[in-house]
Amino acid sequence: MKRLLHIIASPREDESRTLQVSETFLDAFQASHPNWVFDELNLSKEELPPLGMKSVSGKYILLGGKDLYGRIKETWVEIVQHIERFKTADLYLISAPMWNFSIPYMLKHYIDLIVQPKYLFRYREDGSTEGLVKDKKMIVITSRGGQYTGNMKGYDFQEPYLRCVFGFVGITDICFINAEPMDMGEKVQKEKIAEAQEIAKEAAKGA
Repeated sequence: MKRLLHIIASPREDESRTLQVSETFLDAFQASHPNWVFDELNLSKEELPPLGMKSVSGKYILLGGKDLYGRIKETWVEIVQHIERFKTADLYLISAPMWNFSIPYMLKHYIDLIVQPKYLFRYREDGSTEGLVKDKKMIVITSRGGQYTGNMKGYDFQEPYLRCVFGFVGITDICFINAEPMDMGEKVQKEKIAEAQEIAKEAAKGA
């Protein structure tokens, strides 16, 4: 049975403008994909393992081409569980508002946790890298206070970063649905959320 992993990076729950669009996507996706399983990972509620000295030391062991061992391996048990949960999903939905032109800190923590050598990418003999998460699709739904097009496009560090880091691990089929601008009055907000919801419905059918 195929599984959609929904990664939520918004703490606002019912008040989240991002999740209003994501819920529309999920409803439409479930209608056209009734046999899929939905796996929700809410990063505002999940207690992710800290990236302390031992866990970071493990990363350098892996970067050196060696396997984890001893107490360091023990500290990586939960990290590996998160990696496998991510890697074994068939489709990804990320719900992430823009915070300070980029992503919420909880999503950055999660990315730093799972993007590990030997697990999501590897080094080839010539020194180049190869992503190990292949032939999968990702939908990213965001909400932004402003309109990040035209002269404001250069302030958008959210979409370029997510395309870069997930492209690095092999996910290049990424669709962004941006609800923007959200902070230009209630009327504009409702219109833009509705527009994003219609785009989300179409994206769900083709996912």
